[in-house]
Amino acid sequence: MTPLVSRLSRLWAIMRKPRAAVGSGHRRQAASQERRQKHAKSNSQAKPSACDAGLARQPEEVVLQASVSPYHLFRDVAEVTAFRRSLLSWYDQEKRDLPWRRRAEDEVDPDRWAYAVWVSEVMLQQTQVATVINYYTGWMQKWPTLQDLASASLEEVNQLWAGLGYYSRGRRLQEGARKVVEELGGHMPRTAETLQQLLPGVGRYTAGAIASIAFGQATGVVDGNVARVLCRVRAIGADPSSTLVSQRLWGLAQQLVDPARPGDFNQAAMELGATVCTPQRPLCSQCPVQSLCRARQRVEREQLLASRSLSGNPDVEECALNTGQCQLCLPASEPWDQTLGVVNFPRKASRKPPREESSATCVLEQPGALGGAQILLVQRPNSGLLAGLWEFPSVTWEPSEQLQRKALLQELQRWAGPLPATRLRHLGEVVHTFSHIKLTYQVYGLALEGQTPVTTVPAGARWLTQEEFHTAAVSTAMKKVFRVYQGQQPGTCKGSKRSQVSSPCSRKKPCMGQQVLDNFFRPHISTDASNLNSAAQ
Repeated sequence: MTPLVSRLSRLWAIMRKPRAAVGSGHRRQAASQERRQKHAKSNSQAKPSACDAGLARQPEEVVLQASVSPYHLFRDVAEVTAFRRSLLSWYDQEKRDLPWRRRAEDEVDPDRWAYAVWVSEVMLQQTQVATVINYYTGWMQKWPTLQDLASASLEEVNQLWAGLGYYSRGRRLQEGARKVVEELGGHMPRTAETLQQLLPGVGRYTAGAIASIAFGQATGVVDGNVARVLCRVRAIGADPSSTLVSQRLWGLAQQLVDPARPGDFNQAAMELGATVCTPQRPLCSQCPVQSLCRARQRVEREQLLASRSLSGNPDVEECALNTGQCQLCLPASEPWDQTLGVVNFPRKASRKPPREESSATCVLEQPGALGGAQILLVQRPNSGLLAGLWEFPSVTWEPSEQLQRKALLQELQRWAGPLPATRLRHLGEVVHTFSHIKLTYQVYGLALEGQTPVTTVPAGARWLTQEEFHTAAVSTAMKKVFRVYQGQQPGTCKGSKRSQVSSPCSRKKPCMGQQVLDNFFRPHISTDASNLNSAAQ
């Protein structure tokens, strides 16, 4: 028997004795029960004792105690006050000029203000500010009030949202606006709790942002940027997406939020993470709270250790429980990396790679009734990926080329009737990554020339011109597919009825139509998946 097994056996024998003793007499049983009740009253969050839970429960008690080390918290009012003052002073001087902030300066109606904040926060989820600005401006011009959005159609919402990604966000915004108008008398809920409870798609972060910015509720928020700031300021190296760490971060955010300026404070924390405390190249010398940053102190400590002069600097602290037990410190499997500096905090969460799927899609083109050309689009189901958006007819990828062509032709004929199978051509492929799916499209093309145009199609399909395609509710992936089709078509710039949707006349000098098409698509080439750490401001 090994020494470790021997020790565990003796410990297990000791721990079994109280259980046997409890049943031996009423007096001992009552005394044991009284002790447990007193313990429960003194600490409502404590775990059951080892006697009650067995040997396997002991590590949980150690973890709970270790996770609240003062090293990772703000320990006094003076420290919290200094953090607030420094951050807000910096924000007043350095905040970016953003359209949703300009709108807040002049808006006096709290419901309109809350709506404007709501739109900006939903758009900023997992999407960078630079991408959001134009979408936000267009949205607020089209639907400046909750009532305007509530009366819009889902088709209009999808059309404006096209290219922004995570398309369910726009749909839920509209659902929420309709609920406010139809069920809440046109007034937004005033607190984070009621916002999250009553509005579809509004989670803890969005509710807190709206409540603090629009209604002045002193509630903290945690998004990707805020989580990174807090993890570095308090040297939290564990996975911020874990339940334990997430709870601590929300607790820190609530402790820090300034009750006099909660909206500005929360925006300042997000701004700091977006512009200074960035994921890979933080600008520590420009940080307004660097004197309170434990990650920065850790860097200095490691530098002192390297120079063997740590004993001369007693002000540098470290976690007293940093013995492999503290679940807020860097995990033992990923110790401090000298080359990373403050970027050691937080360590990236392990994420599942997106699952890979394949699909075959076809651009079906026919001559238009009034000249030009038309392409066929069909609408996706109202639930699931890209719900309600329009796309080229598509089928699941088949391993055999023969089976693939057969399945795709059947799908095309379902919408457009009999088609010449011999004209179906494979043109290439497009890879597009959504939030959780890496989808490879095998792109086919089929051009109907010299045939009478199809004028009637089943519900859920329609023929569009190139101009209409530009403004339709189509995803970025379909725009990429269309570009592949354009690049593979024979150049017929002179006298072709298909010139509106044809490829360049030559590789050296594209025709005018292609230049217009390229200019349209160029700013929109991006994936729908973004890094969570660049989600908000």
